[in-house]
Amino acid sequence: MESFVLSEWLQQHFDPAGDSPAYQRLYALISRAILEGRMAAGARLPSTRDLAADLRIARNTVLQVYDQLTEEGYVHAGVGRGTYVQDISQDLVEAPVAPEDAREEQAPHGAGRDAHLSRRGSRLLAHLGFSNRQSGAFMPGIPDVREFPLKTWARIQNRQWREGPWDLMRYAPAGGYGPLRQALSDYLGSVRSVRSTAAQVVMTTGIHQAIDVTVRLLCDPGDTVWIEEPAYWGVRNLLASAGLKLVPIRVDDEGLWPGEAERAQPPRLIVVAPSHQYPLGMVMSLARRRMLLDYARQVSCWILEDDYDSEFRYGSRPLPSLQGMDEDGRVLYAGSFSKTLCPGLRVGFLVVPEALSGAFANAVAELYREGNMMLHSVLAEFIREDHLSSHIRRVRRRYAERRACLIDGIRRHFGDTLEIVGDAAGLHLVLALPEGVDDVLVERDALQQGVVTRALSTYYMDRTHARPGLLLGYAGATPEEIRPAFDALARVIRRYV
Repeated sequence: MESFVLSEWLQQHFDPAGDSPAYQRLYALISRAILEGRMAAGARLPSTRDLAADLRIARNTVLQVYDQLTEEGYVHAGVGRGTYVQDISQDLVEAPVAPEDAREEQAPHGAGRDAHLSRRGSRLLAHLGFSNRQSGAFMPGIPDVREFPLKTWARIQNRQWREGPWDLMRYAPAGGYGPLRQALSDYLGSVRSVRSTAAQVVMTTGIHQAIDVTVRLLCDPGDTVWIEEPAYWGVRNLLASAGLKLVPIRVDDEGLWPGEAERAQPPRLIVVAPSHQYPLGMVMSLARRRMLLDYARQVSCWILEDDYDSEFRYGSRPLPSLQGMDEDGRVLYAGSFSKTLCPGLRVGFLVVPEALSGAFANAVAELYREGNMMLHSVLAEFIREDHLSSHIRRVRRRYAERRACLIDGIRRHFGDTLEIVGDAAGLHLVLALPEGVDDVLVERDALQQGVVTRALSTYYMDRTHARPGLLLGYAGATPEEIRPAFDALARVIRRYV
């Protein structure tokens, strides 16, 4: 386009009385004309004096726009020779055409795969388990955030802010906030028999991040990892997306039980929840714990202990950790405050063997640039002043009442015809359904009635041997909410049983 045509086009499109600054609007129009090819490479722009007169704006405005266009490579100017459109075309190297067999290998693996995603991304999204519904009956694994000790927390937090927390407003040092690491080391030693120093405690944002950094540092793609069968979908999905080979190991009443063929192929990592298996709820026996530790020592593999819901046992004290029995430095112990306080805190931790403490602390700092030291300082004081223990004792009583209310509803509707599994601890129980019942359909129909539950079969890698049932979380609902919700769920169950 010739320069005088550009002037005419700008007069048609440029509004001197627009809302944004004049130079921004003029810049946008000229750059658009160049990008759209309205002005070919080498075309001369009108002089700043002429264009300012045509558009009835200050010449300085046009000068500012031309300077910006020059800086960004749209135009080039020569002293006394005018301003010209730069050649912004780019010769692209022609992409090689892949052979037929290679194109087949790169093709989507099924209709559900997004062609824009990597294989790892597709694996991650292929079996989503999270829910946007995170409250009420009977969402499993959710505490009642209404029980959070707001006044105590606010009092500690206000005190921390008043003391001029400038050091707490920076990135955290490697491993996390030192006083919280020390408080956790002391606390875990007293209530869970975890043996550690503060240096072995590494702060994370939760179990998922703890697992992520563990597999990054200890596993390579293709390595074998044992997981429980059934297992928490979040752990399974995270490990699979990392390119690890998952081997599901069945659990029975005593916990994880690998067979002879499985033991003959040692894994790099074993992920286990010995204190409260999720979702079935059994506790790993002492004999199985000793077996697992001996096996890890013999084959030099690692154990990641997920201490899920260990604080909430009804009728007995919390069991000691597997880590506390480890004499060979093979166990990494992971926990969080998502169940004891609230998920929104996003505070978790790893207790790693002493030989790994420096590597893990540095890796978390490098990968995630941890902060939240103000939050961590409040939590450290909260633990040191014994508020955490008091809070857990109080909500444990509340959750025990809700558990009893749910069990009463099950017995009232079904007597002993449906088995209750894993109700001795945690924030949920499993209501077993008869063989042949499609628990996924039950879950779907219950949701249509406003009741949230989880189908037990979806927690199995091998669905052909999956046991049907429903996970019923009771911690996040009061007895007044539990009773009508289970009445509605019972009506749905009767359609299938």
